Amino acid sequence: MEEKIKGRIWKFGGNINTDVITPGKYENLPLDEMSQYCLEPVDANFAKNIQENDILVAGENFGCGSAREIAPMALKHLKVGAIIAKSYARTFFRNAIAIGLPVLISKDAVSLCSPGDVLEIDLKQSKIKNLSTETNISIDPIDDDIFQILLKGGIFSAIK
Repeated sequence: MEEKIKGRIWKFGGNINTDVITPGKYENLPLDEMSQYCLEPVDANFAKNIQENDILVAGENFGCGSAREIAPMALKHLKVGAIIAKSYARTFFRNAIAIGLPVLISKDAVSLCSPGDVLEIDLKQSKIKNLSTETNISIDPIDDDIFQILLKGGIFSAIK
């Protein structure tokens, strides 16, 4: 993984649960097929239009619901660059870090971003800039151990 991520914003509200991220009716499909239905209940075109390194910005409690690790895996499979939310369900947060998907906490991102804005994230410096509005967005600092796990692409790569 790169230390800097640049991508377009996809904006969502709060309480996006894992059954919305990966709807249960598709859970028995292989990952590449199931990913095509990612976030379908809130945006039917998301999986069709997501581009590599695009960034999800969301409200509170992102990834709540069941502890299915397939939810962050589907987002990573679609090459989502990062997720920025006010808060996360702890299991989703841990599962995302474990597979190398950056999950950042920001109280301000939702109010300072619009769909389609372009963000640049500096993981090493724990900084975000909305390039579309020239606004700096504060995030909680990224723990050094978590940064190393992300940089290496996940926990298993970091252990090797």
